[in-house]
Amino acid sequence: MFLVCGEALYDFFLPKDEKKNGDTEKVDQINGNTSGAVTFDARPGGSPYNVSIGMSRLGASSALLTGLSNDMLGTLLNRVLKTEGVSPDYLIRTSRQTTLSLVGVDESGGPSYAFYGKGSADTSLTEADLPMIGADISGLHFGSFSIAVNPVADAFAALAAREKDRFISLDPNVRPTIEPDMAVWRARIDALRPFTNLLKVSDEDLSMLYPDTDPVDVVRSWSKDGPAMVVLTRGGSEAVAHRAGEEFRVVPPKTEVIDTVGAGDTFMASLLADLTAGEDPAKHLTEMPSASVETLINRAATAAAITCERRGADLPTADDLAARLA
Repeated sequence: MFLVCGEALYDFFLPKDEKKNGDTEKVDQINGNTSGAVTFDARPGGSPYNVSIGMSRLGASSALLTGLSNDMLGTLLNRVLKTEGVSPDYLIRTSRQTTLSLVGVDESGGPSYAFYGKGSADTSLTEADLPMIGADISGLHFGSFSIAVNPVADAFAALAAREKDRFISLDPNVRPTIEPDMAVWRARIDALRPFTNLLKVSDEDLSMLYPDTDPVDVVRSWSKDGPAMVVLTRGGSEAVAHRAGEEFRVVPPKTEVIDTVGAGDTFMASLLADLTAGEDPAKHLTEMPSASVETLINRAATAAAITCERRGADLPTADDLAARLA
């Protein structure tokens, strides 16, 4: 079983213009709205939450370690996890409220976020709250604002150091609306990187972290500093992976983008689901032949493309992915 560590929240999608039958139907509930009434499309979310579900949908055994509220939204989050087959063994129930995220989507399908989570269930975990990790856990995944916002960031940093002999993956998934100081993100990533076997990062993340540096140069540097493999995603253009001096470039399949919410989480979930199919994911990652690395990246890019064709973070199943690859 693979343990995903991080936030679980609710995404509230703001309305946007939609095209139907060739005409533009205006959904103008924000600009020009004088009544104050707004209708949202609310869905479960949070990058680690999505990764745990994505792994389960792809046939991998997963669990989620997070603070989960006993409020009505936390109850719904728990119900979805149960339905999706994600193990509840590492959920930490609390009376603190569920984090909320407002999501706006631009014309290209790219999301922007505003978070409301100070003192919430998932951000308030401390090291004292952390459970012992069972022998059945083959690896741990960390990412998004849970690695940058205290006290949970300190708790997960301590957990990664404690469990450094297991397979560890990281996806920074930088959220500047929660922690705007990029120095904080850089320091957190640098501290986790020595323990990390697999690191996935987007070019959007690196444009914020290192605005004056070529993202591929950053990936090359990181691949020499701890991780066995570093993967850079560049939207629909390409994915670039570095492993032991080798570089791999994969072009994702063309797709009709509804939005890109959850695409990076899908990419990560697919990587982890494939790598944890065996008993030793760290050995599998370092010893797989070059052709298998390309297959690994292509499967992840294809899975992410499927999510882009759907509204919100609706990650594909193993059957969905198999059908698309066929």
